[in-house]
Amino acid sequence: MAGTAGKEVEHLIDLMAKLPGLGPRSARRAVLQLIKKRGLLLEPLAQAMAEVAIHARECGICGNIGTSETCEICLDPKRDESLICVVSDVADLWAMERASVFKGRYHVLGGVLSALDGVGPDDLRIPQLVRRIADTRVTEVVLALNATIDGQTTAHYIADQLSDSPVEITSLAQGVPIGGELDYLDDGTITAALKARKTF
Repeated sequence: MAGTAGKEVEHLIDLMAKLPGLGPRSARRAVLQLIKKRGLLLEPLAQAMAEVAIHARECGICGNIGTSETCEICLDPKRDESLICVVSDVADLWAMERASVFKGRYHVLGGVLSALDGVGPDDLRIPQLVRRIADTRVTEVVLALNATIDGQTTAHYIADQLSDSPVEITSLAQGVPIGGELDYLDDGTITAALKARKTF
């Protein structure tokens, strides 16, 4: 059936199929729906994607995704700059923000340590975290990493790197199941976990 919709449409289907959660069949259905609702969905989506491709960038401080050199969270004077929440990726930061309970700043690592995947400390934003804490008035670091083996290995490594620092190191407590990922948790679970954080 490859090529039956024309090379441009097939190319779009192939690209969509590379997105998380979409396989070839789901991508084909999504593209058909976009084409059927061209004016309502496809054209605005194409325009929005072009805008994001031009303007989206990583925050130079925390690693969040925004449209300026420094994200809105880092620029917000109402945020508690003495409190940093460490997350593995931007999806986890957004999950924390959906819960609307954390009022500090963030630090996005860009992944977790993984011997199997060849991801070491220098592949993540761990050195930047250590420098950031040394240069600012941070008093607490919340390790909000996934309750997986790699997530917990990363948390232990960060705690070790900060062992000489006077900051308190805490981690999310109840509500986060072993093997669970923040992006899939509901707001109530994240809220309970953040409020019951404990010393790491």
